[in-house]
Amino acid sequence: MVTQNVPGILRSETKSTFLNEDIMLYGRAHSSAPDEILADLTEATAALGWAAEMKIPAEEGAFLSILTAATAPHRAVEIGTFTGYSALCIARGLPAGGQLLSLDISDKWTAIAREYWKRAGVDDRIELRLGPAADTLAALPAEPTFGLAFIDADKPSYQAYYELLVPRMVPGGLILADNVLQYGEIVNEENTSPNVVAIREFNEHVSTDPRVETAMIPLADGLTIARVLP
Repeated sequence: MVTQNVPGILRSETKSTFLNEDIMLYGRAHSSAPDEILADLTEATAALGWAAEMKIPAEEGAFLSILTAATAPHRAVEIGTFTGYSALCIARGLPAGGQLLSLDISDKWTAIAREYWKRAGVDDRIELRLGPAADTLAALPAEPTFGLAFIDADKPSYQAYYELLVPRMVPGGLILADNVLQYGEIVNEENTSPNVVAIREFNEHVSTDPRVETAMIPLADGLTIARVLP
């Protein structure tokens, strides 16, 4: 099991606790490295202390950019912005004219995001809306709109977000849910913490939902990909 304090690596970058440490580092070394802007954003996020753990690791950011570019969604939505690393990665993968709707409740953390989006030249592709994400989603037209959705927010609300998203996804659209392995605790039946229980219930709900086909991959802290069926 990977320790959470690998020398020289931020805690936010060591989420694959189910991987051997050497394998994790090997995989990271053979993935596209963050550029200067992403590296600087990582450092700015690390300065926040404990909260920095909410940032996705670099290899997951690379995966988001690649997947977004491969699927070329005209519109994407992200629930949980934090300091904007994942939004920046998604925005970089959008096709010409593509837009990302990014939802969060923190003006403080997203102020950092805005700074780095502008520096990266993607601020015109991202619309940030502050407020409870469930309320924002519920107020959107209940019609197919988004080709890609990324959920990385409060775990007890995952299922609610998912249910609000499904009718708003275009046929074949992808819903991505982060942290579905909960640092490996998802298989520890003795762990009944609210987040772990909520994610267990979410995982079961999605995997048995006939509206989607799913794959859970051991990337970072676990990522579920649900493709909305036509």
